[in-house]
Amino acid sequence: MNKPVDTNSGLSRRGLLTAAGGLAIAAGAIGAGGMAAADRFTRRDQPASPASMVEPFYGVHQSGIVTPQQTHSIFATFDLDTSTRADVITLLKRWTDAANRMSRGETAQPLGQPKDAPALDGGSAAGLAAARLTITFGFGPGLFTRDGVDRYGLAARRPEALVDLPKFNGDQLIAEKSDGDLSIQACADDPQVAFHALRELLNLATGIATIKWVQSGFTSPPPAGGTTRNLMGFKDGTNNPSTHDNDLMSKMLWVGDEGGWMKAGSYVVVRRIRIALEHWDKTELGFQEEVVGRDKAVGAPLGKTHETDPLDLDAEDQDGNPVIPATAHSRLSSAAENDGSQILRRAYSFNDGVGFYAERWPPWRQGMMLDAGLFFVAYQRDPRTGFIRINKKLASLDIMNQYTTHVGSGIFACPPGAAEGSFIGAALFEGLTG
Repeated sequence: MNKPVDTNSGLSRRGLLTAAGGLAIAAGAIGAGGMAAADRFTRRDQPASPASMVEPFYGVHQSGIVTPQQTHSIFATFDLDTSTRADVITLLKRWTDAANRMSRGETAQPLGQPKDAPALDGGSAAGLAAARLTITFGFGPGLFTRDGVDRYGLAARRPEALVDLPKFNGDQLIAEKSDGDLSIQACADDPQVAFHALRELLNLATGIATIKWVQSGFTSPPPAGGTTRNLMGFKDGTNNPSTHDNDLMSKMLWVGDEGGWMKAGSYVVVRRIRIALEHWDKTELGFQEEVVGRDKAVGAPLGKTHETDPLDLDAEDQDGNPVIPATAHSRLSSAAENDGSQILRRAYSFNDGVGFYAERWPPWRQGMMLDAGLFFVAYQRDPRTGFIRINKKLASLDIMNQYTTHVGSGIFACPPGAAEGSFIGAALFEGLTG
């Protein structure tokens, strides 16, 4: 195990940065994404109309991927308990109908049942606006095979891009916070609306699937607009690709004709990244900026003036050192450093109280620490040329790894959007018999 960087020691910041390859603990992937500022939120200084609070569920693509990012998220995975494919289809039909209803601000199921039966909707969102609720579904590798068993006759239809994620340098993954056969992400501008959606979908899964793990998250837009900040205090989202660029989205986000039943879908990788905030908060400002490669207050790349100025990866200081250090997170995660690879991030901060951490810290830093950090969510056309390529470099070289630990992980195929009268992922099951 490596001791965290002591910024009060006699070592120079520049020396620590250039030596980061031998110090890596876990890949950061913290400060280069999120949604672009102009894409994120409706204006807060204008009252929202009921129509503006509704994000359509049905469509070519699933909602919640290029949708302007909402302020709250809850991500959950499920393991399938059933042995029959018909039950899986039944569940997906139930979820599709309920998700469409709840996205319009309605109950998960039509009400009117007798008083002596459990309610068909728990009612925790009664009277609340739809709050731009989106529900995005994903299929994990376990839907196709689990422990080598093809439970539902789907193994031959597993997409090539739905690979098992490799073990990255520094991973300390917890099984209870990783993987799953199915995934759901509910996002809304009201946390109660998002949580209500998860509860109702969980109820509809009774007897077919069991919830495995859940991660909630939040992000807060500045009142005057602009880019949000993560828990490290840096602007998070400046370099995310624009969702308004349809050509770019077709190239790096949406699956093409080669994807078969996944055409118009996307792949999502999620990572629960705990940040050692107590350690970060005691790090000098100048070193923080060199770790990220940006000015903390303004968000500009080091050596530049404005947040949206492009990274100048060739600029050198008077001593011949790169202005943006070789181990800076913004450099290593940039498309220029990764053969043009890009991903679309919809990351959320999380705060889950405190936890005891001893595995990676020396005795003088062990004990109860904030269990907080970043729930990293990234969509892409192919994880092999997207997240995996980028994160291999980050896991080995990013100096931010001294402050972060990846403890949860998952990869899911998010099928195209459902058409009215059909259900999510319907094309996967077409033509199957038996």
